[in-house]
Amino acid sequence: KIWDAVDTGCCLKTYSCHSCAVRAAQWSSCGRRILSGGFDSMLHLTDVETGKQVFSYKNEFRISTLKFHPTESNVFICGGFSPEVKAWDIRTSKVLRVYKAAVQQTLDILFLTEGREFLTSTDAVSRDSADRTIIAWDFQSAAKISNQIFHERYTCPSLTLHPKESVFVAQTNGNYMALFSAQRPYRINKKKRYEGHKVEGFAVGCEFSPDGTLLVTGSSDGKVVFYNYHTARIIRTLSAHKEACVSAIFHPVLPSLLATCDWAGEIKIWQ
Repeated sequence: KIWDAVDTGCCLKTYSCHSCAVRAAQWSSCGRRILSGGFDSMLHLTDVETGKQVFSYKNEFRISTLKFHPTESNVFICGGFSPEVKAWDIRTSKVLRVYKAAVQQTLDILFLTEGREFLTSTDAVSRDSADRTIIAWDFQSAAKISNQIFHERYTCPSLTLHPKESVFVAQTNGNYMALFSAQRPYRINKKKRYEGHKVEGFAVGCEFSPDGTLLVTGSSDGKVVFYNYHTARIIRTLSAHKEACVSAIFHPVLPSLLATCDWAGEIKIWQ
């Protein structure tokens, strides 16, 4: 669904191209197309004006996450219930590269600056080891750069990059967000830990404000929590939803607007 978030708050258009749950959707850089993937294993690139599929392909696994390349607008990466992550070229409808790891599921994908490297968060956590929880990849060669980034035994359902500084944050199922360097060897910052919200097994999303001063996250108790990025202290808490709040995203142009959604399917726009 496409919504008017600023004026009316109404649903403008609905596209019914998937036969199962849509797990991931993202605007193209031009803003005229939407890339979507879901549990029907289908990938669709939909033209917003006409509603037609510019690109459609049946993937080999159910999709849980996908991201456009930050500089190559015709390339995207998708991951899901598979040991593989795939890079696709929309122009040729073909797979460019396959990235293989000994995991069962990819939870999130994050491109680092300029897209030469990217991170995947996975479900690979054992009783004795937490290697492969976050894996860094070289985009061109498909080689693993590191799989020893996060050593605590928690999965990380979402990752987000700081808009100005060379750092990224990982949401963890330990009910806190961890801060890492976005430069090799991607060391964790042990002095900063953003805690005070709950994750409890939900795929709760987090994001930086456009100026990088705030870090916002949903919470499994329905709240939205704002942290000061520099001090890691909670600035404000909103009682946003009755169900688990699984995502909170700032408007890219109007930073005073925030969209939140919950486990029951409700979307809210906040001033």
